[in-house]
Amino acid sequence: MTNPRWSRRHVMGAALGAVVGGLSGCSDTSGPVHRLNLATGPEGGPYNAFGKALARAVAASGLPLDVVAQSTAASVDNLRRLDEGSADLALAMADVAEAAVSGREPFTRPAAVTALARVYVNHTHLAVAADGPVRTVGELAGRPVATGAPGSGVQVVAGRLLRVAGPGGAPLPADERQLGLDASVTALREGSVDALFWSGGVPTPALTALARERPLRMLPLDGYAGALRELHGPVYTAVTLPAGAYGLTAPVGTVGVGNYLLARRDLPAGTARELLQVVFGRWRDLLREVTAGARLEPRFAISTGGVPLHPGAVAHYRSVYG
Repeated sequence: MTNPRWSRRHVMGAALGAVVGGLSGCSDTSGPVHRLNLATGPEGGPYNAFGKALARAVAASGLPLDVVAQSTAASVDNLRRLDEGSADLALAMADVAEAAVSGREPFTRPAAVTALARVYVNHTHLAVAADGPVRTVGELAGRPVATGAPGSGVQVVAGRLLRVAGPGGAPLPADERQLGLDASVTALREGSVDALFWSGGVPTPALTALARERPLRMLPLDGYAGALRELHGPVYTAVTLPAGAYGLTAPVGTVGVGNYLLARRDLPAGTARELLQVVFGRWRDLLREVTAGARLEPRFAISTGGVPLHPGAVAHYRSVYG
C-alpha cells in the first residue's frame, strides 16, 4: 500500500522541478499591484471573516498584491466562480473541492482548480432544541430540517449525511429546508424547523448566541463518518465538539471536514508563494475569528487529498520546510 506521506512528498518534488526555474527567491514590490478576487462566503460567516482578515494581512505586508474578499454563497458557488474565472482565489470545504476537481455532483464537469493550503477543519453541527422532541438523528424523519443555503458546503455535507442516516444506512426522509445560517438560527429559535445543520469552526458565534437564548442539544454524528468515507473518500473524519461549547456538558462526536484555500491553475507561481508567506506569517490573526485553538502547520496544510497543490504552493513548502 502506498505511503500517503511519501506520495504527497513525491508529488511536491515533481511539481517543484517543473516550476523552480521560473521562480525568483524574493518579491519585487516595485512592480504594479496584482488584484486578486477571493470568493469567501456570506457576510458575517467564517469564510467571509477569514477572507477579510487575509485581505488586511496582505495589505499590511507591503507585497504588490491587493486581495478583495467577495461575499458569496460559499463552497459550491466559490468553486464555480474560480473555474469560470470571476475569482482568482476561493475558500471551500474539502468534500466539495474534491467533487469539483473530479466533476462529481453537484458539478457537471471537472473544475480547473488547485489548492494553496488546507487551513482548518470544519465541525459538522446538527443542533436541536434541548427541550424539543428530537433526541436522535433517526427522529428527524419527516421533520423540517435546515440544511444550509443553496451553493453552500453545508448543504452538501447535510445531504450526504441524511442519505446514510436512515435504518440500515438508507436515506432518511427529512423535510429539507434550504436556509443559510442566520435564517436557520431564526427558524430553530421560532420552531419552524426542528433541527439545523451547520459546518464551521468551534465555537460558531451565531450558535453560541442561540444557545444563550434557547438551550441546544447537539446530536452525535461520528457514527456516520465511516459510511461517508466509504462513499466519498477520506475527506471525512471523526472529530469532537468539546464540552463547554454551546453549553454542552460533555463532548459530542461529529464529522469533520477540512477547508481549503484554493487558486486558479493560472495564478502566477510567484503570487502563490507571496500569499502563503502572509498566510503562514499571520495565521493566528486569520483563524482568530474562525475557530478556537486551531493551528496552521505545513504537514497539515499540504494534506489536500485529491485536489492538486498549485506549483507555487509546492515551491513555497519545499523552499521553507524542505
